[in-house]
Amino acid sequence: MRASVENCDGHDDGGPDRADDALTDVVAALIDDHGTVRQWSGAAADLLGRPAEEVCGHPVSRVFAEPVPPDGGLPPQAHLPGGTVLLRHARGHTVAVRCRVLPLEGAGHRLLLAVPVDRAEEFEQGAALVRALFEQDRVGVVMRNTDLTVARTNLVSATRLHLPVGSTPSDVMAAPDAASAEAGLRTILKTGVPIVDRAQHVRTLEEPAREWSFSVTALRTTDRRGRPSGITVLLTDATEEWLAARRLRLRHQAAIRIGPSLDVTRTAQDIVDVLVPGFADLAAVDVAEAVLVGDEPPRGFVGGDLHLHRTAARAEGGWPAGLLQPGNAFPTLPDRRVIRILNEGRTFVADRAMLEQAVGEGPLGRLLIPEGGRHLAVAPLFARGLVLGMIGAWRIDRDEPFDQQDADLLTEIAAHASLSIDNARRYTREHRAAVALQRRLLPASTTHTPVVEAVGRYLPAAGGAEIGGDWFDVIPLPSLRVAMIVGDVFGHGLHAAATMGRLRTAVQTLADLELTPDELLTRLDELVARLAAEAGPAERDTVGATCLVVLYDPVTQRCTVASAGHPPPVVAEPDGTARPVPVRPGPPLGVGGLPFETSTVHLRPGSWLALYTDGLLGRPAGDVDVDVAVGRLADRITALHRSGCPLETACHLLTTERAGLPADDDTALLLARIRPLHADAIAEWEFPADPATVADARAVAGGKVREWGMGDLDFAVELIVSELVTNAIRYAGGPIGLRLIRDSVLVCEVDDPSNSQPRLRRASLGDEGGRGLFLVAQMSSRWGSRYGRSGKTIWAELETSAD
Repeated sequence: MRASVENCDGHDDGGPDRADDALTDVVAALIDDHGTVRQWSGAAADLLGRPAEEVCGHPVSRVFAEPVPPDGGLPPQAHLPGGTVLLRHARGHTVAVRCRVLPLEGAGHRLLLAVPVDRAEEFEQGAALVRALFEQDRVGVVMRNTDLTVARTNLVSATRLHLPVGSTPSDVMAAPDAASAEAGLRTILKTGVPIVDRAQHVRTLEEPAREWSFSVTALRTTDRRGRPSGITVLLTDATEEWLAARRLRLRHQAAIRIGPSLDVTRTAQDIVDVLVPGFADLAAVDVAEAVLVGDEPPRGFVGGDLHLHRTAARAEGGWPAGLLQPGNAFPTLPDRRVIRILNEGRTFVADRAMLEQAVGEGPLGRLLIPEGGRHLAVAPLFARGLVLGMIGAWRIDRDEPFDQQDADLLTEIAAHASLSIDNARRYTREHRAAVALQRRLLPASTTHTPVVEAVGRYLPAAGGAEIGGDWFDVIPLPSLRVAMIVGDVFGHGLHAAATMGRLRTAVQTLADLELTPDELLTRLDELVARLAAEAGPAERDTVGATCLVVLYDPVTQRCTVASAGHPPPVVAEPDGTARPVPVRPGPPLGVGGLPFETSTVHLRPGSWLALYTDGLLGRPAGDVDVDVAVGRLADRITALHRSGCPLETACHLLTTERAGLPADDDTALLLARIRPLHADAIAEWEFPADPATVADARAVAGGKVREWGMGDLDFAVELIVSELVTNAIRYAGGPIGLRLIRDSVLVCEVDDPSNSQPRLRRASLGDEGGRGLFLVAQMSSRWGSRYGRSGKTIWAELETSAD
């Protein structure tokens, strides 16, 4: 770059475009040894308003506003470095300049160079600023050209981000970081709007890769015409602050994401999801075998076999195929030092070389050390003095080793995770005990009686509550009748399951008394009230249950239904049409003070009957209409019945569909199919209260038994009929009903209008009577009585011989 010079004839020397020259403002004059100006630059003419023809050939002292030596020399300041002198403008005012006089060897001439003071100070300040920026190393300085190549930088240390001169962002940064950086720089070039203190994360391309975080300030530089000439970028290393913020985020994420689940496997997966990719590139959690089933693990690792299972794993890009896979047992370790550190509950870090020395480079090394893995951090899962497992984290793509802060962070996360895993373990143990109790308290899932085929299924609630007090039962009763019950105890957990067991036992006992459904619920209501009274004051209001009792009589093909605050049963006719049974539900058990009412529905053979708890209804949030939910269930049962679906499959489908919804309540379903009796399985007669009819009753009963091909039972039947009819005539009066029912057993029933209780007693040798019921008991497999609205029925069952 150079200033244009005019000859003394007034012609320019043909210099470049002055507006683009960095030395445009430099004034130049050639002075001979007599102090006469020989040449005068265009810049000088512009600065002082004096053209060359006015100055050339005249003493230079004419342009100075200060005294000059008598010999025609220059002012003394002109000979000092950076000296300031005053020049006289053609209009009379002065112009302050910084000037230098340079002697030209061999020519006897001197070159006078001058710059306006303001421009000189601007140059000096700019140079001082640039020199100061490039001499320090706390702030990175990068000067880039308009093509984003590096023109000058102070980032040359091996310990810092290295930006060679001539490089672009894509030459040194990973593709996503480079794209982001270049987009921001080009925006600055285009708009001129600087960025100030913007966070920029950088991952280098060099091997091994490193990560940096900078606070970036960048602005566009321009030439004298205002055209962009490049970008100056100031970088402040914020890597430590970024790492601290990342650790803080990891702590926050660990506190939020680890622990909500009460499942050990889910908790382990939450741990690795938190660690990758924020803390490591690959992480795995290995849990003690005993912990997975809810038991306490040993208090420490003994020998090289840690008895661990890989429970969860995660890696960016997928878990490597050659590493130990989730679900597999952890191999035996030969290094006792590692085991000792784990037993002490300490976190340790190691590099690849240390691990290869500990486990070798053979199959065990390939199983535990990932390809490209550089640094490992291992933290034991330690809670209540028990080693529950361990967390392993690898850094593969980054070279930063785990430092003490990383180890402390992993220790903190492991401590929090250990409590969560131990809580999940203890819950698993309690849940297993509750499930075992629940399963032992519930009946078999399938029940077959001569007149009913029933399938039941229990489904625990989702989430933390799980086991509850829902139950179902099928109780075969005398005379081929069947009682079907479903109930729902308030609350969840072991106390609900225990209460359910007590209620189910009571129901079976009361059902054996052959009470009507409403009377059975009344007795059950009294029992629940006693249980509530036994509970503590804080739990008294939570003791209760709903219950539905259905009694099916195959002789009349009628179901008698009574409800204690329970949803109605659903009946599907043989053609598949399903509908809820109209019931008048009473209050839940334990409320007391109100009666229970019964409803009756006729059931033809081939019909389905569904009893369920409200968990099966699966009402969405905000849907409080029970009738709508029951209607949906009836429609589904209709579809399954008409499709010819087997009963067991239908039960499974109904509960499985329910399992697909978020469930905060457990579910019990009892699905029954009504079986037909044989066409001539029932024979009935009626006799007056006349002793002469005893022989007639004995004769018709014996004849019917022989007609059915049961001649081996005719004597027993005739004796039982004779004794029961005789007792009815003697103590109850008429009319007297006689009924025989044939199926898997032979049932003999005698009805009379009396409500007196028959009693079995042992007659003395001298007694004339009192032996009738004793004979009935001896001749039958079992006998008993039940009461109706008027009168009673005494029945006796006889085992039939196998076909």
